[in-house]
Amino acid sequence: MNNIYLYNNDLISLLSLIKVLLKNKIKPDNIKVIDYNKNLFDNLINLNIKKDNNIINEFIKIFGINNFKTIYYIYISKEDNKELIIYYYLLNYFKYKERLPYMRNLKCVSKALEIRKRVGSEAHKMKGFVRFKELSNKVLYADINLDNDILYLLSIHFKNRLKNECWVIHDVNRHTISIYDKKDFYIISDTDLKIVDNISDREEDIENLWQTFYHTIGIKERQNDRCRMNFMPKKYWPYLLEVRDEL
Repeated sequence: MNNIYLYNNDLISLLSLIKVLLKNKIKPDNIKVIDYNKNLFDNLINLNIKKDNNIINEFIKIFGINNFKTIYYIYISKEDNKELIIYYYLLNYFKYKERLPYMRNLKCVSKALEIRKRVGSEAHKMKGFVRFKELSNKVLYADINLDNDILYLLSIHFKNRLKNECWVIHDVNRHTISIYDKKDFYIISDTDLKIVDNISDREEDIENLWQTFYHTIGIKERQNDRCRMNFMPKKYWPYLLEVRDEL
């Protein structure tokens, strides 16, 4: 039988569970969210651990900010068994301490750093790929399709980048929305908010100007589609004003 430990679907619950597992030297076969569909040979274990809202600060103090950033990036990734990767990464910390990120011969470390790099790369790309349009209520709206759950990271970036605007970023893949009101942002389900879908009077003119600018500065003889797709993957094109008409 596989012992599968369950947690509520949030980071604090996961860290609270891992803290108990590490403290009691329990090595789980896997860790899954509480609504996990069990297989025939799974033994589901719910310890009903009370959430510790101070656990993030505690983990940063114990493992350091760099290691915590690594496990956070793993948590928001789309990786299967990401919870188990986090567990074994932290378990090995007690043996290797500050040397852990350099122990790339360990499978859990190499996998963790690979995921961190991949998530960080998408977050970096999307800071340049998000395209806002102005709605009739003067709110800036952008829809995006994210591989990893990086909406929080993007929200922090645009809170600083567009701090004097009201904006909405919609992750259509996970059906979540980040709303910024010129003070702070809030992430909610897209079923909890009706988006005004009509654009402002000047938005069409702005879009036409941007498309004209994009095509004007391009040099047709030097166009390299393969190179462009390396930097701007085609999966993002439906959400990029300047290239979506090429699909």
